[in-house]
Parts: sequence; C-alpha cells; structure tokens
Amino acid sequence: MATNGQSLPDRSANAQPLRRADEADDLLTSVKASIISFIRAADEDASTKPTGHGLQQPGQGPRTALLEHHPPKKLSQLLNFSLPAQAHGKEGLQSTIESILQYSVNTWDQGFLDKLYSSINPVGLASDLLLSALNTNLHVYQVSPTLTLIEKQTAKALAQLFGLKGAFAGGVSQPGGSAANQMSMVVARNVLFPETKTKGYEGKKFVVFTSAHGHYSAEKAGQMFGFGSEGVKSVPVDEQGRMKAGELERMVEVSKKAGETPFYVNATAGTTVLGSFDPLDEIADVCQKHNLWLHVDGSWGGPVVFSAKQRHKLNGVERADSVALCPHKMMNIPLTCTFLLAKDLRQFHRGMTLPAGYLFHGGDGGKEQEEGGDESVVASERGEAHAAQEQEDVKEVWDLADLTPQCGRRGDSLKLALSWIYYGSSGLEAQIDAAFDAAAYLADLVAKHDKFTLVSANPPPCLQVCFYFSKTAGDAKKKNSRMTEQVCRRLIPRGFMVDFAPGEEGRFFRVVVNSQTRKETVEGLVKAIEEVGGEIDS
Repeated sequence: MATNGQSLPDRSANAQPLRRADEADDLLTSVKASIISFIRAADEDASTKPTGHGLQQPGQGPRTALLEHHPPKKLSQLLNFSLPAQAHGKEGLQSTIESILQYSVNTWDQGFLDKLYSSINPVGLASDLLLSALNTNLHVYQVSPTLTLIEKQTAKALAQLFGLKGAFAGGVSQPGGSAANQMSMVVARNVLFPETKTKGYEGKKFVVFTSAHGHYSAEKAGQMFGFGSEGVKSVPVDEQGRMKAGELERMVEVSKKAGETPFYVNATAGTTVLGSFDPLDEIADVCQKHNLWLHVDGSWGGPVVFSAKQRHKLNGVERADSVALCPHKMMNIPLTCTFLLAKDLRQFHRGMTLPAGYLFHGGDGGKEQEEGGDESVVASERGEAHAAQEQEDVKEVWDLADLTPQCGRRGDSLKLALSWIYYGSSGLEAQIDAAFDAAAYLADLVAKHDKFTLVSANPPPCLQVCFYFSKTAGDAKKKNSRMTEQVCRRLIPRGFMVDFAPGEEGRFFRVVVNSQTRKETVEGLVKAIEEVGGEIDS
C-alpha cells in the first residue's frame, strides 16, 4: 500500500506485490518534465548570447536562463526550505524541485564560463540515473561485479593512453582530484618507505615538491598527513607558469643536505589559473636521479591525451609513477568522475591494503579462501595481517576498496565509460579540439581589442583565458581589481558568469570555455564586458 507518496510493505498473509516501479515511473515522469524544461531554457538562451545579454525569464528578481541571483539571506526567505515532520508526498517533492531549479545556476547555459567544469552531456544524465538505480558499492567485487569490471577496464584503457603500459597498469576512481592527488602521496610514502605504515615517521622529516602554481590540495595533504605546510615546497615557475626543473633539482639537493627526506614531486598538467603544463620529461629526469615518486596532477589538463593536436603537452607523462585526471572537468562528464592511474597497480595495493576479514574475503574475484577464512579476521583484528597481504605475487585485486583510502565507493567510472561508448574516442577528441578552438578564438578577440589586456598566452595552453579590461598601468592594483570584480558581478544579470584570479597588477578575469561553447557566445561576452565596464567609473 502507499501512504503519503511512500511505498510500504504489506505484512499481511496475502501480501500484494510491491509497487515501487510504478511509483518510480510516476515520480521520474514528473521530475523529467522539470529537468527538460531547465535544459531547454539554456538551449533557447544560446541564440541571444551574441547580443551580450541573455534571454530574460519570469522570476522574482533579475533573471536569465543562467541564474536568478540573490544574497544568502534573501535566498533563504525565497526558498523557504524546511524538513517536515509529516510527509508532503509527491506535491511537496515537486514543489521543492521546482524551487531548486529556479534558484540554481544553470550550468547548461552558454553563459556559464566560471569554473573548471561545465554542463554535462545528455548521456551523463542517463549514466547518473543508472548508477542511482543500481545503488551499489564498489568496495568489493561480490556486490558490484559488472561495475568492477568496467572500472578496471576503463582505467586500464586510460592508463594506456598515457603510455602507462604493462601487465599491471591501470587505475581506480576517486572522489575528486584532491583525493586522487592525496592518495598518490600516501601510496608514494608507503611504497618508498613501507615501515611508515606500521611505525610512523620515526623522526623522518618528509618533504614533497610542487609547482608554485600547483593546486592547493598538495599543501592540504601536507597538513593532513603530518608533513606540515612547511614540508610542501613550492618550486618557482617560469614566465609561462611552468615549474622550473633546474630549481626543483636545486631544492631537492638543499633538502637532502638539511637532513630532510624528499620523496615525492607533484607536477601539473594544466594549472588552475593559467592552464600551464609543467615540463614532464625534465622533471622526470630529476625524479629518476634522486629516486623520487613522480605524480602528474592532470586533473584539469589530463584529458588532452585524447587529442592528437594537444597531447604533445603531456610529453614525458609515461615516466610518471601516478597520474590523476578528472573527466568531470574538461570532458562534460557528471560530477564526480576522477581517476588515479599507475604503471603498476601492485604499488597501490602495497601502499593502501589493510585487510579486514569482515569485508575482504579473498583477492580472486570473490571466491572464498578454501582455508583460513576465520584466521584472516583474527589476524586483522590483531593488526598483524599486513605482511601476508603485501606479497609481490599479487596479480589482480578485484575488491577495489583494498586499493583506496575510502571504503564506500560509487561507480563513477561508469559515467566516463558510457560517454566513451556513446561518442567513441574520435568523438571525445573532436569535443576537446572544439574547446581548444573556442579558447584560442576568445584569446584572439581579447588580444585584438584595445580595451583588453591578455594575460594568457595566445593561444592559451588550456581552456581558460585570462585578461584585464581597461587596465590602468603603474601602481593601480586596487583599481584594476575593483574593475574586474564589479564587472564580474554585473555580468550575472546579463546571463554571463565568469571568475577572476589574483595577479601582479590586480585581479584579472579568468574565463573558462568548454566543448559546447560557441564562438558567438564569446563574442557576446566581450561585448557585454565592454558595455558593463563602460558604465563603471574608472
């Protein structure tokens, strides 16, 4: 029977069939209409973007298809969100969904050029729905056999694209780029210094190196893992924002002379602000000489590996010990979808395994051990199970949580796998090339406009284009920052959302295009910035 829109089991002797499928069909049909309307508004808005102003939508405030913006206090009043004691059923659910859609940023809109991600593709909706319907956990093979196989094969295919080849090459999905970077650091420490897994640091002062333009997750890891912020050394960059390999080697040698223990280098393929790609071959030479783990943070720029035109930016990546990439950024895959890849997954196992007899029942795809099953539980409880599980003869690990820090794992790799199937490698390549074409086009527009000052290279190394509008020369940092910030705020009611970043001459615009960005859209953006900026007192 159903009460307040919720299916409940009938415990009588003559139990009726469950009607969950019917209820799901009813709710999904209702929700689908709202979601499709949300996407369609962005599609229709695209035709107005060349004018420099999005299509106005009915609402309680200045509203385009992109967003109806309100400050937190006002939005709290409008949303009027509460969690009731009594069920509100389908009507309450639908009303809440409508409010969420009304006051949320529509990332499907052409004007969303703000962050290192964008709208998903239509197949992404289908993949997320499938994952929710399955609602299984990729911690052990027994409860997720199909998704485990898909993750292993998808990760191996990715590893091969990066030149990480061999019998044990592959990877695992991670809950975001920061998590992937941080896991790589733990694996590196535990593989290079296995005693740390049980004995801790024992007086060692571990040191890691990252680009001065690298992601903040490296420093966050230093704070989390006991290296401290001072144990994360920032290596200077050149004028294009790329790590200086010569400076890296000098700093490693200084660190060793100071009695520290350097062990890990984080190189970046696509920095957060300028999109720069570090010189991986030169950095790999330093790592090889000093026996350092080389991790490549390709969370942003890594997907260029799909493009024949762009993959040269990753030259040397095949020499890395681990690589992170986030298809949910450049490739329009639903959040989150991140991989940590390696040339030898046995290193992940040695670095991360912590046998738990109540969960992991053997490494052969779920087959129970013929003998000693109970002993594994006892050994794990005594904390003495490590050595037996860290053998070199480990061939395959099917319980994927035995390779990762987290136990609960969603099947996020399926989202990339289904897009790969839908579009093919050639289709994914075409999308990435289209995004780089859009970035180059915008950079060219900016470079040729006398009111704009391009900060990025032309063409830019990745998909973000950085520039000033109406920049004042000399000691005018605050003035330039004020112009940038005010224009960014005033663009939102026009249907454009862009970001800014700090620079030596004040904050500058950082516009991030994607594979769906039209040339007409960036033309409209330039026009909108010129018009809005002209209204601001310099």
